[in-house]
Amino acid sequence: MGGLFVVMGVSGCGKSSVGRAVAAELGATFIDGDDLHPAANIARMRRGEPLRDADRWPWLQAVGETLAAADRPTIIACSALKRQYRDHIRRAARSDVTFLHLAGTHGVIAARMTNRNAHFMPVSLLDSQFATLEPPGPGETAVSVDIDQPFDDVIAALIAGIQSTTS
Repeated sequence: MGGLFVVMGVSGCGKSSVGRAVAAELGATFIDGDDLHPAANIARMRRGEPLRDADRWPWLQAVGETLAAADRPTIIACSALKRQYRDHIRRAARSDVTFLHLAGTHGVIAARMTNRNAHFMPVSLLDSQFATLEPPGPGETAVSVDIDQPFDDVIAALIAGIQSTTS
């Protein structure tokens, strides 16, 4: 199964772990979008400062260009919180991109963020993430899955959704 995918959602929803698992199921390459952030963005978030749009554009461009350069199915974990961000990624990718939206409540995600180690994004920025989030809507190729279920069920639901959007 071919394709370009972005696992999206607020910080702490599981983009990296879900992206790796979906990539393994599809035989795709996985790239953690955090690795594409400019160092200044990481430093901002470590200080507890939310990113501004001006901070995000170079990162979103890098995500799209990385997808454009892919020569095989590729999944990138990237928050892609706003529709305009997703549109920018699609333009930079010069291709259709399927967004895999990991949806969850503030409480579920805050608990996950509190229990994870060695990540630059503090729980204090979760409110700004939810304030920015625009779930995928009409005209977007997307699969949304509630993350408040067993991990394997999340992966199975995403795979089923991908198969239904590509068949």
